[in-house]
Amino acid sequence: MSNPHHPLRLNVGFLISAAIGTNRDFTFDYERMQLGDDLILSDFVGTARFSRTPQGLLLQADFRGRVVLECVRCLTPYEQALAWEFTDLYAFDRRSITESNLLVPETGQIDLAPLLREYAFLEFPISPICRPDCKGLCPVCGANLNEGDCGHARSAPDSPFAAFKELFD
Repeated sequence: MSNPHHPLRLNVGFLISAAIGTNRDFTFDYERMQLGDDLILSDFVGTARFSRTPQGLLLQADFRGRVVLECVRCLTPYEQALAWEFTDLYAFDRRSITESNLLVPETGQIDLAPLLREYAFLEFPISPICRPDCKGLCPVCGANLNEGDCGHARSAPDSPFAAFKELFD
């Protein structure tokens, strides 16, 4: 059962002494989820399955949510859908630890928030664009060209092939 004040802190202590192969699904469905100080997701849904293995607790996770990003072309905030899935092992001891360096805490309480935050950031686009046909900002006055033409002439591209354009026009 998850903690209502910390919904991503899960009690998995019962799995530590369970038979190998025992698993438990934890489902999440929140309108708003804050992962750290700098990441707020809306429409946050997902499932975390913990399975008992000889080495530790295997986590198989599948999550989705929406985050507000700023378009790199027009600087307008927009909602970006994110979806990520991952598998990690919470090891019982240092001999079984993987490169993710996760250990089952002595309390049997695992807080998924830091791990989910890291995986969510990996899904962010490198250059977030609000829509594929975004026109960006006018380089002269800074007006958003998606909202209308500001009247400034577009400069010719600085390309050795720009002269060919005139041939084809």
